[in-house]
Amino acid sequence: MAALDYESINENVKKAQYAVRGELYLRASELQKEGKKIIFTNVGNPHALGQKPLTFPRQVVALCQAPFLLDDPNVGLIFPADAIARAKYYLGLTSGGLGAYSDSRGLPGIRKEVAEFIEKRDGYPSDPELIYLTDGASKGVMQILQTIIRGQGDGILVPVPQYPLYSAAITLFGGSLVPYYLEETANWGLDIQNLRESVAESRARGITVRAMVIINPGNPTGQCLSVANLKEILKFCNQEKLVLLGDEVYQQNVYQDERPFISARKVLMDMGPPISKEVQLVSFHTVSKGYWGECGQRGGYLEMTNIPPQTVDEIYKVASISLSPNVPGQIFMGVMVNPPKPGDISYDRFARESKGILGSLRKRAQIMTDGFNSCRNVVCNFTEGAMYSFPQVRLPPKAIEAAKKAGKVPDVFYCLRLLEATGISTVPGSGFGQKDGVFHLRTTILPAEEDMPAIMSSFKKFNDEFMEQYEDNRGYSRM
Repeated sequence: MAALDYESINENVKKAQYAVRGELYLRASELQKEGKKIIFTNVGNPHALGQKPLTFPRQVVALCQAPFLLDDPNVGLIFPADAIARAKYYLGLTSGGLGAYSDSRGLPGIRKEVAEFIEKRDGYPSDPELIYLTDGASKGVMQILQTIIRGQGDGILVPVPQYPLYSAAITLFGGSLVPYYLEETANWGLDIQNLRESVAESRARGITVRAMVIINPGNPTGQCLSVANLKEILKFCNQEKLVLLGDEVYQQNVYQDERPFISARKVLMDMGPPISKEVQLVSFHTVSKGYWGECGQRGGYLEMTNIPPQTVDEIYKVASISLSPNVPGQIFMGVMVNPPKPGDISYDRFARESKGILGSLRKRAQIMTDGFNSCRNVVCNFTEGAMYSFPQVRLPPKAIEAAKKAGKVPDVFYCLRLLEATGISTVPGSGFGQKDGVFHLRTTILPAEEDMPAIMSSFKKFNDEFMEQYEDNRGYSRM
């Protein structure tokens, strides 16, 4: 048997699942090839759904990619002076332009910009030496999980519903996912008692819980953690000696004013010693989300707090195996953390574009939440942040039975029917984890604002017909 025959490949690769690009996505791609119009709401991919790129960062990177344009006497007629100046600055940081490797941690000048951004956001200094630029936040998460997980006996606490990057990566690295359930009826709140029970149950099974993941704002659930919640989490991590992994990639995506985004690092520093010197924290951010949506550019960073220097050296060694993160992605990150400021030539346009995108996302979050809640047997918490809705679909017993006969998980069955009927490609809640007997789907709030009413109308028509078909009218509740 050859090494790449299916029977002999790494079992962890076979076990890993990634629902965002799973069965539904593959079927949607088939239907698209057959000529059906598909609305891909399965992945947070803003530009694919029509979001226009911000002008200033594209101008800067265009000039960095084609530095010969800087020598053209007419360059100032096409590009604003501040974009030209920024491109020259970034090119000056490299040893050979965008085609050359950088330091394995990323360009020092850009790491310094990230540190300044964090200090301005949190009010506490940040060390550029403890910031690593990565190919998107996902690569950073995987680097850290790989460093933490020593084998199957090591567990990582992950919120359920969770983003399947975590379940897939933990499986790949041979660890164990330890779920802690978010409470849907409390707007996807977190219960510390549930955390304690999860750790105790895992220990009883011989699993050593070593880290805890928070996704704030939440994916797929869209909630924003309060300061009180973050304090409880940090105290818990301190008591249990857990590394806290703060997935904060949606920190710019907040659609209400009651709970603004506050970083885990700021709350930790506000708590003061001894806890602020003890809790090990790794925070992640990206250019893929926010109002930038530059998913294909693969720019991200991780920042380490209270991680011992020898461990930092080991993480550097692992980063070095890939030589360097992609340099264009690093430059996007530099512009994101250090955008045009008031008084700059490009500021007004940049501010107008940014506000337009975030304002529209806020409206779309409301349209989608209201749309789902108007549907029969569907209930949905408001999307406070991030870029997803995660409605619960109360499937009638006959629908669950029909799914079993078709050999499908009930929410997969529902989402496949939705896809075939409407072209709306979603992700079943089972791909994120959910309580037994409870079914959801995840959809992004990213379709164009003008298309959203028609999409929600199409969803409502499908859903109500589906419920009519499978509902036992002798008493199954109508929402």
